Amino acid sequence: MSSLDGLRGVAVLGVLLFHADLLPGGFLGVDLFFALSGYLITGLLLREVAATGTVSLVAFWGRRVRRLFPALATVLVVVTLVVWGFAADDVVRTTLDDGPWVQANLQNWHLLAESASYWDRFGGGRVFEHLWSIAVEEQFYLVWPVVVVLLARGGRRAGHRVAVAAALVSVASLGVMVVLLDAADPTRAYTGTDTRAFSLLLGAVVATPPVREALGRAVGRWTGVVLLLLVAGIGTMWALADGTSSVWLFTGGLFAHSLASAVLIALCARASDVPVLSWRPLRWFGEISYSLYLWHWPVFVLAAATSSWVRTVVAFGVSIALAAVTRYLVEDPIRFRAGWAVGGSGLVAFVLAMVGLVLLWVFLPAPAPPQVDVTRLG
Repeated sequence: MSSLDGLRGVAVLGVLLFHADLLPGGFLGVDLFFALSGYLITGLLLREVAATGTVSLVAFWGRRVRRLFPALATVLVVVTLVVWGFAADDVVRTTLDDGPWVQANLQNWHLLAESASYWDRFGGGRVFEHLWSIAVEEQFYLVWPVVVVLLARGGRRAGHRVAVAAALVSVASLGVMVVLLDAADPTRAYTGTDTRAFSLLLGAVVATPPVREALGRAVGRWTGVVLLLLVAGIGTMWALADGTSSVWLFTGGLFAHSLASAVLIALCARASDVPVLSWRPLRWFGEISYSLYLWHWPVFVLAAATSSWVRTVVAFGVSIALAAVTRYLVEDPIRFRAGWAVGGSGLVAFVLAMVGLVLLWVFLPAPAPPQVDVTRLG
């Protein structure tokens, strides 16, 4: 659906503008990505349930691996080797430390365990810090299909059960966020899987047939007006929100933003072709959004030595170029045309690639830790 590609483009450009210090609330683009993922994945799962009565989990996870892993592995290898060869020692150490956790889809919990603040985005360079959100999505892809399979047993009213379960867990997730909030540094509330589950699950709620039908009846002929109001509200939050001082985000604001995003997504899917969101350049950014998200932050970190405006121009240009190359030479060929990436041969290729990454982390030497001359103390 062209309008959903356009929403992806908006989301990834918001994140890039945030990291360029040009849009304070651009980090909320991640929440739009989460809601999109929850909506699309749940819709896919429920369509399979309607057609077959269940979900082939192995086939689902195989599709997710073919979709997500090749680009991620490419970025991990290329960025790690570039950092190891050219970056400062502290960046090399954090890169080699973070890499295995990114590979294991646990980067958000690793960063929390190391007390790495998400909001110190202009501090010491951590080239894989942004991949906390990919870890949250991967954890969702691992658990949620199993939940849907269990809820779909019995066939009838599967959509109702999925909608109720997703709504209840969303409210519980908001409660956990409020309880764990540290106003001085809301990183735990922002990057924990438990506290961010509602961003994905609200998308799941509106993907269920009963909620989609109810939403369609409620909006009726006013779809265009409601779309404009939602865009205006979300845009206002992006312009005004600040992650470190907007405490209201973590006491219901993020929940409201995710709900508005979920409803916006459902209405865009219902309308199919929303003029602004269907604009071809914006859709193209949506089509390369996954690779663009993967590449942009390492490029920003490695371009940090240049002046701010040069850094922004270079980072945007290089990130977009790398994303396009990755999309057309890595993502699409493996996802759509590589026969070896399916079935048993695909499993073997995945295992070999995972082993190769492990060997990279094991055998690539890390710089020696800095030495403190204790004879000069005192």
